[in-house]
Amino acid sequence: MDVELREHILELLEGKFAHIDLETALSGFPISQINTRLPHSPHTAWELLEHIRLAQWDILEFSRDKKHVSPDFPDGYWNKAEASPRDWRRSVKQVLGDLEEMRELVRKKKNDLFAKIAHGDGQTILREALLVADHNAYHLGQLMLLRRMLEKQ
Repeated sequence: MDVELREHILELLEGKFAHIDLETALSGFPISQINTRLPHSPHTAWELLEHIRLAQWDILEFSRDKKHVSPDFPDGYWNKAEASPRDWRRSVKQVLGDLEEMRELVRKKKNDLFAKIAHGDGQTILREALLVADHNAYHLGQLMLLRRMLEKQ
């Protein structure tokens, strides 16, 4: 059962069954439009990508480092500055790298998915992996809608 559970979580983190995966969605994003704010849209593509990066990084670091200090909520999870294409590529690289690190936490059989994280207050690696998958899927949906709207301009 442990093997199957890990496989299912890894599939969920990969995102290729019910949702577009992060790598595919981000690789073709129109980089010239990353700072464009559409009418009635609360975020630019850059802001959404950075929010995914910051939240995922925080969840990952909390899961593996008892000395990790989370950013202030909510401001520490949103980057409102404009980005360059280089900033975008760097952020994409970190998002994908941190996602792979979360997968690795799930893959390692020595990590009990149900054990409470010692420095937490009830969280488990299972819960944190599911949180990453859920949070990424939510904001990736926003990013893809924004992408479609930008492409129609």
